[in-house]
Amino acid sequence: MSAQNQDNQETVDQAAENLEQDQQDSQQNAEAQLESPEKNADSLEAQLEDAQKKATENWEQFLRAKAEMDNLRRRNTKDVENAHKYGIEKFVTELLPVLDGMAMGLATEDASAESLREGMELTMNMMGKMMEKLGIEEVDPINEKFDAEKHQAMTMQPNADVEPNTVIAVMQKGYVLNDRLIRPAMVMVSKAVE
Repeated sequence: MSAQNQDNQETVDQAAENLEQDQQDSQQNAEAQLESPEKNADSLEAQLEDAQKKATENWEQFLRAKAEMDNLRRRNTKDVENAHKYGIEKFVTELLPVLDGMAMGLATEDASAESLREGMELTMNMMGKMMEKLGIEEVDPINEKFDAEKHQAMTMQPNADVEPNTVIAVMQKGYVLNDRLIRPAMVMVSKAVE
């Protein structure tokens, strides 16, 4: 045989081997595929069961969370309604003894001016204690610097005895509730003498 024929024969033999190897690989793949659907089916069924379990767990968690949120929303709504209805309960509780004291004072028929004054002073003391308990403070700024946030200037009067912008008279006291201004004090403020 010539060298060229021998090369051709080797190429044909090599091609035949490759073809035979491809056929074997293809047959093995076909057999694997025939076995694989059963294995794949089992695996897919297991995956499906796991996914269904997780979906069920997630659904149950969602329902519990939703129910909890609904309950919380109802509770908060009820709390807000109660706060609106009964928000001044503490105030009323503190005010009742003052009203009782005033009623007893008015029930006295033969009261002298002095005893009426004494009763009013006692009532004012009770009122002061009540306000203190509730966090209400009096704003009485006499001889203090004028503060526009707490005071309302009614008039200005020239005064050489004090610095300008000093409160020299209080027409009506102001009140603060827990550091929040409820009513400004109405005041007379000094100004420089011209």
